[in-house]
Amino acid sequence: MAIKTYKPTSPARRTYTTASFEEVTKSTPEKSLLATKKKFAGRNSQGKITVRHKGGGNRVKYRIIDFKRNKDNIPARVASIEYDPNRSAYIALLNYADGEKRYILAPIGLNVGDTVMSGQNVEIKAGNCLKLKDMPVGAVIHNIELQPGKGGQIVRSAGNEARLMAKEGAFATIKLPSGEMRMVPNECRATIGTVGNAEHEIVSYGKAGRIRHMGIRPTVRGSVMNPVDHPHGGGEGKSPVGRKSPLTPWGKPALGMKTRKHKKQSNKLIIKRVN
Repeated sequence: MAIKTYKPTSPARRTYTTASFEEVTKSTPEKSLLATKKKFAGRNSQGKITVRHKGGGNRVKYRIIDFKRNKDNIPARVASIEYDPNRSAYIALLNYADGEKRYILAPIGLNVGDTVMSGQNVEIKAGNCLKLKDMPVGAVIHNIELQPGKGGQIVRSAGNEARLMAKEGAFATIKLPSGEMRMVPNECRATIGTVGNAEHEIVSYGKAGRIRHMGIRPTVRGSVMNPVDHPHGGGEGKSPVGRKSPLTPWGKPALGMKTRKHKKQSNKLIIKRVN
């Protein structure tokens, strides 16, 4: 994949870049694998905003992705590589030998016409899915389950990959993209390879309008608000925080405060943390 640049016909165009989409082979999605996606603008069932800075954006359809990869020992041919507006990675349309169609995350190196499979004794190549106990140590993987049968939950973003470091007893040790070392049950599945569209992170949006099209609204700093709206607000001119540490709009410690629960059950499965 390459990054496409533009002539600086305006200040925004000077830094505006997009993906070349040269890997994408089909522009229209498979209708049988589409679902409606409602807009909630960050509001909960009571209508209160619980996630700020959301709203607007283009109307999109959700592509139903097969994160479980539980269709074992049936070969599937890659029919197309498609763009998905709901995620940073590209998706691949699989046509199974029995006629069923499914979408999966498209890893690097997966091309139209390739054959992929899920199961116990499948080849170790990009796009194939196995249980962790059936993979060789050192394998590069993505779309990893945390509970057997639940479907892939981690390592799903564009360009991400994890590595299988060891297998011992009922658990496998995985090194995540963050550097964290974590144990996962051996019966969990994962897909071989690195998630595609790795250059996604270096795309420059160039102008505010592109962010608004994604459904992201402007973020206002607390220091320019009034004291009634934010703990950092108020003061004459450009004032400091005025507190012992930075706070959220609701007075909770921010910027470095660890929010993970101390008694979370999965804490014992984390061997090495990032920080």
